[in-house]
Amino acid sequence: MNDAGHSIERRKMDKLSVALGEYPHGQALLDGDVAVEGYHVEPVEVRPIIGAYRRMIRDLEFDVCELAPASYLMARQEGVPLTAVPVFLNRRFHHGDVQCAVGSGIRVPSDLEGRRIGVRAYTVTTAVWVRGVLQEEYGVDIGKITWAVDDDDHIEGRAPANVERVTDGRSLGELLRAGEIDAAFTGNAGTGRAGAPRAGWTATAASPAADDGPYPLFAQSEVLAADWYLRTGIYPLHSLIALRSDLVEQNPGLPTALYAALAESKRRQVAADPEWSALKRFARQAEQIHGDPVPYGRAANEASLEAIVRFSREQGLLDADFPADRLFAEGDYPDA
Repeated sequence: MNDAGHSIERRKMDKLSVALGEYPHGQALLDGDVAVEGYHVEPVEVRPIIGAYRRMIRDLEFDVCELAPASYLMARQEGVPLTAVPVFLNRRFHHGDVQCAVGSGIRVPSDLEGRRIGVRAYTVTTAVWVRGVLQEEYGVDIGKITWAVDDDDHIEGRAPANVERVTDGRSLGELLRAGEIDAAFTGNAGTGRAGAPRAGWTATAASPAADDGPYPLFAQSEVLAADWYLRTGIYPLHSLIALRSDLVEQNPGLPTALYAALAESKRRQVAADPEWSALKRFARQAEQIHGDPVPYGRAANEASLEAIVRFSREQGLLDADFPADRLFAEGDYPDA
């Protein structure tokens, strides 16, 4: 077909705006090398991608958008017209995500009870995973911790009474270094950013551990994470692919087509870079779990999906009767 023919064909296709983070295994879709059958993909760049979450949940700004799992679950419960396909572009363990203030005296997880811990917002997915681990693995009463937050939840109204807002404009990192909070989450969930969590904000550079600076709650976090995975089969989900429900109503085949395109995009990346040299964190995680660092599909992720729903219920983010069997749109999702 000549160029004119291609142009005519493209005009017949529906446009599909897609907002994803920066992942080598999703790039072929965004570049147009892999197609979603029947659609012309229009990438929308939002950096960092968490700047797109609220825009999708509150305004349905995109057709397809990567979302944090806890935010997606809460949006579904509140009736936001979103559904999803079981593609999880980002995975990571969270045992290393809590740092303790110098002089806090925190040595074991139970020492967190009665303390103040900084986190961007109570319902961020990282916090859901960490609280779940602290409660199930170490018996910590998370209700005895005060959670100091400096941002709004994407879905409001579910935070418990032991959440307090930081109002003086200082960052969680500043509060941690000053000893005014006893511990804090690292990275985008806490101390690892400068500015508000919206498009255009920048992450702060990670600082090496110092004798006179904050220290990790778990010194051997990667070992503990691997042991937890081997015992439970839980490999924390850190994103999923959401899409507008009205698009699925118009075309019930869209979820299958979208899943197939994302799976093919991943297949091509793995074929070109089987050692995950383009994303070294995933190479390390592949060693930890002795397998695929980003498995797609329902069956391959059953234990992790069950855990994020269970933790969210236990932490008051979801109702007890939340329908965990209807997380995804109807479609064909072979493990990939």
